[in-house]
Amino acid sequence: MRSAFRIGAALAAVTAAALIATGCSSTAGGSAEETGTAAKPIELTYWAWAPNLDKVVDVWNKAHPEIHVTVNKQDGGDPAITKLLTAIKAGSGAPDLIQAEYQKIPTLVASDALADISGEIDKSAVSGGFSKSAWESVTLGGDAVYAIPQDTGPMMFFYRADLFEKYGLTVPTTWDQYADTAKKLHAADPSAYLGTFSANDAGWFAGLAQQAKAEWWSTSGDAWSVGIDQEATQKVAKYWGGLVADGAIDNKPMYTPEWNAGLNSGAQAGWIGAVWGPGVLSGNAADTAGKWKAAPLPNWDASSPSNGNWGGSSTAVTTQSSHKKAAAEFATWLNTDKDAVAALVKQTGIYPADTKAASSVLTASPEFFSNQSDFYDVAATAAKEVAPFTYGPNVNVAFSAYNDEFAKAAQARTVDAFSAAVTAMQKTTLADLTSSGFKTK
Repeated sequence: MRSAFRIGAALAAVTAAALIATGCSSTAGGSAEETGTAAKPIELTYWAWAPNLDKVVDVWNKAHPEIHVTVNKQDGGDPAITKLLTAIKAGSGAPDLIQAEYQKIPTLVASDALADISGEIDKSAVSGGFSKSAWESVTLGGDAVYAIPQDTGPMMFFYRADLFEKYGLTVPTTWDQYADTAKKLHAADPSAYLGTFSANDAGWFAGLAQQAKAEWWSTSGDAWSVGIDQEATQKVAKYWGGLVADGAIDNKPMYTPEWNAGLNSGAQAGWIGAVWGPGVLSGNAADTAGKWKAAPLPNWDASSPSNGNWGGSSTAVTTQSSHKKAAAEFATWLNTDKDAVAALVKQTGIYPADTKAASSVLTASPEFFSNQSDFYDVAATAAKEVAPFTYGPNVNVAFSAYNDEFAKAAQARTVDAFSAAVTAMQKTTLADLTSSGFKTK
């Protein structure tokens, strides 16, 4: 039952109970460690996959000779997390810091892999620059702090402005309007679609469910609840199932040669993406630069706008680090210092989670969207509207179930199949939590 108690740390009382029950030693207080000097600096290792991150770290190393950070480049996402969990289980070999996606934090906390650094930072000062959604992603809604937010992926709608003008289309602000626009476009050009339903992008679908105020996981005391098969997610699934059934949008996965070709030819005249979309579009459809524009994600209720995240990561300190205070100092600098954030944007292309730093750094639109001077104004609005969303300790199981179930639904092309896929996701995710020893409700 240790894992269940560790995740119950979302509530302070449960955290205390977990530490007593398992014999763990809390890392919440300030750690006693040596002070580094320029002659003998504290050495920190940082596992990360963001491109050119070593160039950003060089800025730190030059300004802080007493704490030297070495970036150890990892394969992104799951491989790095699997490698970390193996090292934690072995009791050695883990880095001081790791780049952790938000959805992986509950899993890492459950495995006692991330240190609570709330005692190593000025929490009120650090949290001030982050949205409620981003901060809750690294605190699990409680008093502990398991990471410092680095970047977010507020969702946005990208569309071919030239094709919208050609066919007299209006940019949709609601999902009803999106459906109408999709049908009008496809009727005008049967080879063109406003988008596609991607059955291999669980994070994409999770973001859409988040926008609809879904709660896939939640905690009550030390028990977990799974709420995937509830009204909000079913609404999203049935909506997209209806569009696929009508033939108004495509049913092929994103990030395939066929999808890339569609971006270039105009067969894919729109994309439900995220703020990092310019990098994808410029990499896969470079010749269409200047033809795309970004807009807020269509909403279910235009009078009460909401949004979801697709992607985003943080900088976390591991429980095996012998230098938690120094590591927390670096993680805070990396993600909140104006010069550090500017370097992150320039070198890695992220959208900063620190909204205060982002507003002073993101002053010019991405080159691919040089025709849209307000790109980052649209992005800032999208980021502010992100709804809270809790990830659970078995995200990998839920995401895998999405891939399996929605692949079948996308081929079936019926609303009932899309609805059934959500129900199957719920059953698989809940059964896994129970069989893994978590207390469920």
